[in-house]
Amino acid sequence: MTRVTVWNEYRHELQEERIRQVYPQGIHAQIAGFLQEAGFDTATATLDEPEHGLTEEVLNNTDVLVWWGHIAHQEVSDEIVNRVYNRVLQGMGLIVLHSGHMSKIFMKLMGTSCDLKWREAGEKERLWVMDPSHPIAEGIGEYIDLEQEEMYGAHFDVPAPESLVFVGWFEGGNVFPSGSTYRRGSGKIFYFQPGHESHPTYYHKEIQRVIINGVNWCAPTRRDYPVYGHSQALEPIREKVGV
Repeated sequence: MTRVTVWNEYRHELQEERIRQVYPQGIHAQIAGFLQEAGFDTATATLDEPEHGLTEEVLNNTDVLVWWGHIAHQEVSDEIVNRVYNRVLQGMGLIVLHSGHMSKIFMKLMGTSCDLKWREAGEKERLWVMDPSHPIAEGIGEYIDLEQEEMYGAHFDVPAPESLVFVGWFEGGNVFPSGSTYRRGSGKIFYFQPGHESHPTYYHKEIQRVIINGVNWCAPTRRDYPVYGHSQALEPIREKVGV
């Protein structure tokens, strides 16, 4: 069974009543709930727990980490970021949601500013499937309609993705690479744009389907991590004259 840890900074829900009304138990609880129903072994972690809830033991027992953050990116310690980074290189999957594009871990993995255009206007978003053969798009039609979302617009300052699974179109005219996949080391990464804290996006069944598919795609391959460094010869090496 794939083991998933859903991480959330969990600040908006505690500080703002209007957000708490949308996600009474926190965004992490809502996401963990539908992932649990989908058959994953699911746990949660939040920013204000010791070590942000991401101890060595927790990460060593996590196959896929789901990350949601927004107003407290800089409060995440560099030690924990490096810990997560190394686990991704070793094969742990990572799903970065919405404003997690500016998280320390995503920026470290991308090596760019990860910046973009944005607008909070509660406008309609249509997510077009750009790669219908990709496993993350399984069970999704040609597009997903969201009645309200925060606009994220191009240019998105990230490296070219391995696969562009979704492109979002917004009522105000902007477009955005809303679902992209990457590989770093032995780990797989899925960035998925929808999920502003004031909109009930994570209750939407097709959005849930995408995240469930994302967990399945990001789950690590069951094999040993490669051994690096000095390597002994596998075959005899003939002595070279003059070398």
